[in-house]
Amino acid sequence: MSSVQITEGSVDVELCGKPLFYRQAVPGSGDVQLSVLLLHGIRFSSENWLKIGTLKTLAEAGHRAVAIDLPGLGHSKAAQAPAAVGELAPGAFLQQVCAGLQLGAVVLISPSLSGMYSLPFLLQHGADVKAYVPVAPICTDKITAEQYHSVQTPTLIVYGDQDTQLGEVSLSNLKNLPNHKVVVMKGAGHPCYLDDPETWHKALLDFLKTL
Repeated sequence: MSSVQITEGSVDVELCGKPLFYRQAVPGSGDVQLSVLLLHGIRFSSENWLKIGTLKTLAEAGHRAVAIDLPGLGHSKAAQAPAAVGELAPGAFLQQVCAGLQLGAVVLISPSLSGMYSLPFLLQHGADVKAYVPVAPICTDKITAEQYHSVQTPTLIVYGDQDTQLGEVSLSNLKNLPNHKVVVMKGAGHPCYLDDPETWHKALLDFLKTL
């Protein structure tokens, strides 16, 4: 197995005023199959993806994995959250992140709080999203069934079966996406990937192989 390089850095995002912190893992071979952007929930940061091995696992599978600290959180506390700038701002925010990191079309992994950014981005910039992996995100109820039906992006909906609130609410809305699969993680709560990293990594890699 080729060695994996994990680095840290910052990326300038105009809407945030200050740079965002990120962690990145790339295959040692330098050959990259997919670019994967990992977001996080309100109590979390990019460090979680480092600790449970998601960055390393993705890079070992041949992908470029980048986990950012969202504005106002983690090591990006000085960055301003773009939500207040206007309703198109959350989608434009992720477009600026992807451009700054030169990610191209991304696989977007979006748990919990990060749904406020990922869902507008998916609707406004669908051509920039190669695949979407929502993990019980918020804001799914702010989008109509018709809007969901218009999105053709391959989607893997993941949630823990102990997450009876956001997990089930988000599923009932996200299943309006026409090109989706569902993975229910048994015995796992809201941050299901933390409860069972092994099942999470297998589900994610199996899905990426289909792209």
